[in-house]
Amino acid sequence: MLALKGFAEPTVISAYPHEWIRLADGATALAHLRGRGVRDLVFAGAINRPSLFSLRPDWRAARFIAKVGWRALGDDSLLSAVAAEFEAEGFRVVGADQIWQHGLMPAGVLTSAAPGETAWRDIRRGVAVTRALGGVDVGQGCVVQQGIVLAVEAIEGTDAMLARAGGLRREGEGGVLVKLVKPSQDRRIDLPTIGPGTIAAAAAAGLTGVAAEAGGALLIEQDATIAAANSSGIFIVGIDPQRLLAEGGEA
Repeated sequence: MLALKGFAEPTVISAYPHEWIRLADGATALAHLRGRGVRDLVFAGAINRPSLFSLRPDWRAARFIAKVGWRALGDDSLLSAVAAEFEAEGFRVVGADQIWQHGLMPAGVLTSAAPGETAWRDIRRGVAVTRALGGVDVGQGCVVQQGIVLAVEAIEGTDAMLARAGGLRREGEGGVLVKLVKPSQDRRIDLPTIGPGTIAAAAAAGLTGVAAEAGGALLIEQDATIAAANSSGIFIVGIDPQRLLAEGGEA
C-alpha cells in the first residue's frame, strides 16, 4: 500500500504493509510498487487538490505535469490522466467497485425516514444541478432546500460544502444532499462516497436526507452509516438520476 503523506489516516493503514510517500514523488511511488511486485492498483480515499506550487514534484511527476497541463485539467480528467500514466507504466487500474461490489449504493430508501414530496422535488432539482456540474468536471454534489440551491461542491469537498450549506439554510423543511457520478467520469477512480461522516455533517447542516446514485456511489460502513442516519432522523435513498429527470424534470 502507498500512503500519501498529509492525506492517508495513520490509524486506518497502520495494520497493513505500507510505504509513505509525498503526492508528487512519482519515481519513488513507481519504485515501491515494482519492488513489491504490484500489478493491479486501486485508488482509495480523498485527496484535496494542492496547488502546483506546493507540490514540489520530483522529475517523474514534473514530466507528467508538463505532459498533461496541470491547470487545464478538472479533478476527474486529472485523475484519469494519472490512471493512464500508471497504465502506461504497465499497471492495471481497478475500480473499488469491482472488488467491493456490495459497497455500491443500493436502490431505494435504506432508512426508517423516507423522502416526502418536498424532498423528492429537491432531489430532482439536485440531480439536474449536479449533472450540470459534472458535465464541466466541477463537482459530484449539491445541497438543495425547498428548490433553492444552497451550495454546490467544488474543490472544498463534501464536508466543507455541507458546513457552508448549514449556514445558509432557510426556515422550514431541511434540504437534501445529492451525490452523483459525473457523466464522463472514469468509474475506476473517485466515485462519490457516503459514510458516517457524511451523515454527521448532513445532520449538523440541518438536512432531512441524502440521495446518492444507486449502483454508482459507494456506501461505506453501511450498517454504521444507516444507523447514524436513523438516529438523526435523516433518510438515505439510492436514486436513478435518469429516471428521476425523465419523470419530473428539475421540479
